[in-house]
Amino acid sequence: MDKLTDYKQPSVTVDVMIFTIINSDLKVLLVKRKIPPFEGKWAIPGGFARIDESLEDAAQRELSEETNVKNIYLEQLYTFGEVNRDPRGRVITVAYFALANLRDMQIKASSDVSEVKWFSMYKLPELGFDHAKILAYALQRLRYKLEYSTVCFQLLPKKFTLTDLQAAYEIIFNKKQDKRNFRKKILSLGIISESGRTEGKAHRPAKLYSFTRKHMIMENFIKG
Repeated sequence: MDKLTDYKQPSVTVDVMIFTIINSDLKVLLVKRKIPPFEGKWAIPGGFARIDESLEDAAQRELSEETNVKNIYLEQLYTFGEVNRDPRGRVITVAYFALANLRDMQIKASSDVSEVKWFSMYKLPELGFDHAKILAYALQRLRYKLEYSTVCFQLLPKKFTLTDLQAAYEIIFNKKQDKRNFRKKILSLGIISESGRTEGKAHRPAKLYSFTRKHMIMENFIKG
């Protein structure tokens, strides 16, 4: 019978991607490493999981230690396990991601990073490890989720206009949506409702909406 000690043990890390919208651009939070490997390079926040903690606990801890972002809902994205992805040895990483409203965050560098900063997903710096690959996969997954879930609500205030909602979709998909078709589709799904409030000029106010459910299925939404 095989024993656990018969096998070499790989190390496990967690990487955490936080996305938000700033100035009509999709941003991701990155840290500048101040220790090897890739010292001075930008990377996704993360680190090694401890032997006595769950992967999600490790992800929350590393995110808090390196960026000061705490108690945020994280979704497991994928496991990346290329043999030579980390120069320190055999390291498997479990990636997490989340969308968040910038107003809920006060970022600050700490731990083994010298700087923390928001970067455009469409203009990333040179990254350490295989983090460019991980971010590309995360963006693909995020776009996919927008086609069947209301994940976008995490980027918006509780009350928003249809223009706000359309803008968020356009930023994430990085392409324009036809205004009439977008509004027709989103209203037909029954996932948002009028709040009874408006904003803007008195002679041309915009209706404010809110999501009716946070996890409503949105099949066949904005495809092609």
